[in-house]
Amino acid sequence: MGDNPIANNPSARLNFLDYLIKGNLATAEQIEEWKRTARSKNKSVIEIIEDAQAIKDEALLQAKGEAYSLPSVDLFGRVVTPDVLRVIPQEIATNYKIICFAQSGKEVSIGMVDPGNYKAIEAVEYIARENHYQVKYFIISGNSYKFLLRQYESLSSEVAEALEGAGNELGVEVGEKVEIAEKGFEEVVRSAPVAKMVNVILEHAVEGKASDVHIEPLAEDTRVRYRIDGILHTSLILPKTVHSSIVARIKVLANLKIDETRVPQDGRFRKKFETGDVDFRVSTLPVVGNEKVVMRILDTSSNVLDLERLGFWGKSLEKMIANIDRPHGMFLITGPTGSGKSTTLYALLHILNEDSVNIITLEDPVEYYQKGVNQSQVNPEVGLTFARGLRSILRQDPDIIMVGEIRDSETAELAVHASLTGHIVLSTLHTNDAFGAIPRLVDMKIEPFLLTSSLNLVMAQRLVRRLCDHCKEEMALPKRYEDEAFRSLSLLPKDALPKNFKLAKPMKFYRGKGCARCENTGYKGRVALAEVLEITEELKRIVLAGSDQDKIKEEFRRQGMHSMLQDGFIKAIQGLTTIEEIMKVTKE
Repeated sequence: MGDNPIANNPSARLNFLDYLIKGNLATAEQIEEWKRTARSKNKSVIEIIEDAQAIKDEALLQAKGEAYSLPSVDLFGRVVTPDVLRVIPQEIATNYKIICFAQSGKEVSIGMVDPGNYKAIEAVEYIARENHYQVKYFIISGNSYKFLLRQYESLSSEVAEALEGAGNELGVEVGEKVEIAEKGFEEVVRSAPVAKMVNVILEHAVEGKASDVHIEPLAEDTRVRYRIDGILHTSLILPKTVHSSIVARIKVLANLKIDETRVPQDGRFRKKFETGDVDFRVSTLPVVGNEKVVMRILDTSSNVLDLERLGFWGKSLEKMIANIDRPHGMFLITGPTGSGKSTTLYALLHILNEDSVNIITLEDPVEYYQKGVNQSQVNPEVGLTFARGLRSILRQDPDIIMVGEIRDSETAELAVHASLTGHIVLSTLHTNDAFGAIPRLVDMKIEPFLLTSSLNLVMAQRLVRRLCDHCKEEMALPKRYEDEAFRSLSLLPKDALPKNFKLAKPMKFYRGKGCARCENTGYKGRVALAEVLEITEELKRIVLAGSDQDKIKEEFRRQGMHSMLQDGFIKAIQGLTTIEEIMKVTKE
């Protein structure tokens, strides 16, 4: 048995929320919003705060400890032996977010994410009575809990178990080659072991914050890779015998043709996880001897719609907000594939999304579903191209139009005319920087005088990996990099630098050592680098005179804006990323 933390402090729940306000960790409005969400989702307020990741682990842990008068412990990275973990059965650990992390004789240490969960305490007390345990309670973070929970069963052991079941249903030993079609293909695809194998692969991808899952047939086996923070990591090697059944299971989920293996197919499906609904966009591709599957993970529950959290700040952010607030005109985002253009567009739509406006999108494909936005998808097979779809949208009385990409002259011309006739048009364009967008549109046969009347703002962006907050450390840079950063930032006016930013040598830079929280990579998440070019009267004159790129860049500097490289240097000095990441994405 142990001391019941709630019985000792019955007003702890109230004190906890008060502590958040007094400690400037949250506002009263935020807490009311979290309470409403907790009621609608039938969760505790602590669970909602953990899910939203609105407060840093350390601060939240301290707040819970103060309120509930309990010691806190950081368990992230700790490996717990299976016999200690199983003091609390996995099902109870999952349901009540409690975990056993240490045992000495009959004394057990129990970590709780939410000390205000009475049912969790009742479950622990019951187990303690049955086994004559003495319980010591500790408060842990949601991330620590998830890290330990995964230790009940690893990805490879879970898949191995399902693999054995699949082998039994196929009537073969695991690893033995077999033509699955001979064993009743439909039956195998829908069988519990194959379904479980796919579920486990998806669950671990979502937990690991992967953006894509690759399932690839190799010569002798099948490789499962996750793309995390832009880098592919091999997570699992499976026997070749189950490749066809895994691919077919994914096709069933995405409503694709199982028996069609000669042509590429695209589809999507939605799956419910503990953190919320997640959409998977599926693409199959015939390769030599089999099919490859790539699934893009579109986590609708994650908080990706905040521009500052994405990495925008200062004058760039001010100009972005000011220009989407104008009554009409075109807002363009440029950058290569995978630079986060669509995510930024959705963040802008999130700001514009009000009951008083009609927002219509035309995308290829629809990535994130947004409540209150009319989203449509191009379908070239039936003739629904961007150009044809845009014509139809203009007959739907829109206020705001989002076109996924301007690919050709016809779409560019329609987008320009839409912005001239009283609509806000948001779109993307493939150019290397913001300065190349105007000449690119002129190449698409857009008359310069129309361009100057319709275009409000052009921005370019890239994504770099964000340093892990838990293992980053100061480092000394080679002198040539420090000199380049100092020289580049010295060209910026003072108001283009962040507040309290001191530009002086020696300059501080950072690197990630690598720890359990970031899988020893030193990075966790990504952040955007951006440059923003506003279409001023002077810039309009330059465009009408022939769109000279050097003069466009000169006007950009006159506006006092930072380039992507300068934005990168600033973020490196702030400890958000590394010089290596900046050089990798900004080199031409």
